[in-house]
Amino acid sequence: MRQYQKTPQIVLRDGKPAAVILDIDEYQELLERLEDLEDLQALRKMCKRPLKFKKLEDFLKEYNPGV
Repeated sequence: MRQYQKTPQIVLRDGKPAAVILDIDEYQELLERLEDLEDLQALRKMCKRPLKFKKLEDFLKEYNPGV
């Protein structure tokens, strides 16, 4: 029985790297880190804009739950 390796496996096509096979846990961690990075970029972008507030009455007039 061959022991499972957790290191990425590089798939070659015509002698050049074409794909990578990753352990599912590593893949999910990469996706989570990418989400975190995207969230951080969105937060930085939001912090550059001035804060805008609405009156509660105006918000409730525009609020349409279920739409």
